Amino acid sequence: MQRGEIREVKEVSGRTLGVLWLVCPYPVLARGLAAILFDHALVRVGGTVPEGEAPRCVLVCATDVEETRERVRRVRASAPEVPTVVFGLSQNLPIVRAALREGARGFVHGEMEPSQIVRALTFAAEGEIVVPRNLLKDLFSEDDSVNLEDLTQRQLEILRHVADGMTNSQIGAKLFLSESTIKQHLRSAYKTLKVSNRTEAARLVRGRI
Repeated sequence: MQRGEIREVKEVSGRTLGVLWLVCPYPVLARGLAAILFDHALVRVGGTVPEGEAPRCVLVCATDVEETRERVRRVRASAPEVPTVVFGLSQNLPIVRAALREGARGFVHGEMEPSQIVRALTFAAEGEIVVPRNLLKDLFSEDDSVNLEDLTQRQLEILRHVADGMTNSQIGAKLFLSESTIKQHLRSAYKTLKVSNRTEAARLVRGRI
């Protein structure tokens, strides 16, 4: 197994995580995760790098895509050498993609067994990327697999302007549509494209429409 290779989580015993930095805006969730990790790591909860012994791993609780991306970015800026793993309440592909693009080393979620989360964090602390097996296929599917023919002509027209950097207000003025109508078309397009925001949508369609 090469360093940095994505690894499926398997049973590993007799390992310790040492200090783990937990970044979580939800007190109840933070306490639950700390309890799960109590026998395996010295958990330090907070928004800044813990003092004293350097953490071996950071666990960041996900919110929405943009906030999670920003939280991972801040953590990586504060502790660039420490592997970061994102925790989500459920499997969320847009959050996984966003986190990995910001330099996170993996993703775990609330539907996993506690022992699986511990093993994933252990592997991440060793420099490996950890992602649940059932997310791997979707995670590494080619962007070209998205069928733009599933979009309406109006959605394509709006996305073309989004890719050109126009705001919703500017697009509405150009197409003689209200800003709320533009937003409605974009929400439908995001669902079809399996993305969560205009930046990801623009990246998918740029050069293809």
